[in-house]
Amino acid sequence: MSAAAAELPWDGPQESLLAQAHRLSEQNPGWRVEIIGGVITVTPPPDGRHAKALTNLMIPFLGAGLHGDESQVLQALGLWLPNGPSDFAIPDLAVVDADFEDHLIQSNCHDPACFRLVLEVTSGNYQADLRDKVTAYAKAGIPVYVIVDRKYQRLHVLTDPDGTAYGHHRIHAPGEHITLPESIGAEVKLDVEALLGAGIPKN
Repeated sequence: MSAAAAELPWDGPQESLLAQAHRLSEQNPGWRVEIIGGVITVTPPPDGRHAKALTNLMIPFLGAGLHGDESQVLQALGLWLPNGPSDFAIPDLAVVDADFEDHLIQSNCHDPACFRLVLEVTSGNYQADLRDKVTAYAKAGIPVYVIVDRKYQRLHVLTDPDGTAYGHHRIHAPGEHITLPESIGAEVKLDVEALLGAGIPKN
């Protein structure tokens, strides 16, 4: 991940953060542009192992019936954040209410109230996933935040946001089998070793 600052002409009008983000997205096809804590971040396309881990992660959510009439399991759905006037994130995976399209705010981003869970699979941006997004998602009231930390081979499950931070943060290691909170709409069981193993980059 790299934070991008727009180069503006001295005599030109001040470009808003949201306008800068849109311009950077157009200039960098395939890159993920977000505004977290008032800072624009531009993340390069993930590697194949990231994609494999993400696909493997979808299977238990789909198997639990979360992609149906009551909820949807979606990749890269824009999430509008209340932390700033133009903050937004694009989590790798989300479980949302089925009527999420009725909760569009702007710039293809949706109200955090319709998100039941967000999940990030780390790439070069692991520090943002483990720090900046923890704060942002807690402030947005996202009930469950899951982080697949490929660098340190850990699975993080954060729950019970209080508007400033998550009340509970559990770290799971390979060999564990966990069940996510049923508040997401169904019982989802995860094999930590299998998920982390799928994301290990080949040398």
